[in-house]
Amino acid sequence: MGGRRTHVRERAGPVLRSLRQRLARTLRFSPGGDDPAQLTLVFERPPRDGPELLVRLRALGLTRIATCELTANRRTMVSFRGGALRVHAGYLDAPEPVLRAIVAFVESRRRPDRDRARRAIIAYCALRAVGATPVRRERTHPDDDLLALRLQADHAALNAERFGGALSTIAVRVSRRMKSRLGHYAPAGDGAPAEIAISRRHIRRHGWVDVRDTLVHEMVHQWQVETGRPLDHGPEFRRKAREVGAAPRATRRVDPG
Repeated sequence: MGGRRTHVRERAGPVLRSLRQRLARTLRFSPGGDDPAQLTLVFERPPRDGPELLVRLRALGLTRIATCELTANRRTMVSFRGGALRVHAGYLDAPEPVLRAIVAFVESRRRPDRDRARRAIIAYCALRAVGATPVRRERTHPDDDLLALRLQADHAALNAERFGGALSTIAVRVSRRMKSRLGHYAPAGDGAPAEIAISRRHIRRHGWVDVRDTLVHEMVHQWQVETGRPLDHGPEFRRKAREVGAAPRATRRVDPG
């Protein structure tokens, strides 16, 4: 029985695509057959696990993936390596356009297409916060609003200069709580969108050149998450940091005061 079920799952994508083609031919000669909405695949319920999600994605054009595993990792929403796909469980009930974005993220050979898909995946994550409950994050103090605006402008400029404009626009705020960290990237989750925080003490003590370097460091973390990589300071992080001109250090003590 187990082998038979696997066989059905493997064949489900081609079978559904074949049915869709037949429906298209039928509707072409039926009243209202020119309505594209009639060609949309309608599923009775969302998938319940990784294998069912894989069947759904194959029906939408996924071909390179052999296995799909659900995760609860709040840092990485979608990632794949070889024939293995990992998707956060919060995407089980995602609408068809988001599932198509996951397919495009895996299948696309052109960077612009993959970047578009990545933005759609991240946008859904920020909107739904993948099933998490809202939490309170520190807000920029009103007296630091001008610093936050400058950081936001630098994020846009550095994104264009060093990342080819591939990163999403996210909030960059000033933190008065950070004592040992210069900055921090927080991925979307716990009911909040992704953001970067920069230490106010770091800004006051080390100057804007160092602050921009810290900002690029955190943007490399943003790049990790938005491209489906682990959020860490491993070899790939250090390689990317050197590529975009950022120091790969993880922390540096901020003098108290």
